[in-house]
Amino acid sequence: MTDISKLRREYSTHGLAESEAGTDPFALFKKWFGQAVDAELTDPNAMTLATATLDGAPSARIVLLKGVDERGFTFFTNYESRKGREMAANPRVALVVMWHQLERQVRVEGTVEKVTEAESDAYFITRPLGSRLGAWASQQSQIIPGREFLEAQHTALMAKYPDGNVPRPPNWGGYRVLPLSIEFWQGRPSRLHDRILFTRRADDSWDRVRLSP
Repeated sequence: MTDISKLRREYSTHGLAESEAGTDPFALFKKWFGQAVDAELTDPNAMTLATATLDGAPSARIVLLKGVDERGFTFFTNYESRKGREMAANPRVALVVMWHQLERQVRVEGTVEKVTEAESDAYFITRPLGSRLGAWASQQSQIIPGREFLEAQHTALMAKYPDGNVPRPPNWGGYRVLPLSIEFWQGRPSRLHDRILFTRRADDSWDRVRLSP
């Protein structure tokens, strides 16, 4: 087995100065995201979502970012999944986006809320047919007897909706993470990384500071 302790790399692609960071974290995020897309990175919208139970037991998984604006970061999932149940009980969440090739990371901490039904409907109809059927077939996070059960559910739904007109399941939709803080991390040589932290003020403007790496 590879000696994990010896795995290391030097970071030297970019830097992040305050003048580049600006005063609007959403503008900087959109700029970085656009550069990740332009670089043709695999799944540039993949992000880790961390949730926790009321007593603080954490869990994390990868979800896909499907929208970002001045309100926050939007993703979609099953409301009755483990993450859905945890967010219903404890709306404090965290996100991490990592673009390895660009040596960049963005950390978001805040609260989560459901998007409107109209927003969920509008996104659902844009999904491929197989994904729309899958939202009905999957009882996300629930124990099932085997893969055959899941595939049978999917086949039955294909027969039920032969015209492809699949409605959105009532237990499936979007969430928006409303950030209280957004941190931008840029890898630098000698582990002297750039860390710029934005923290939301009471008037919804942003305070910006530099953190030691």
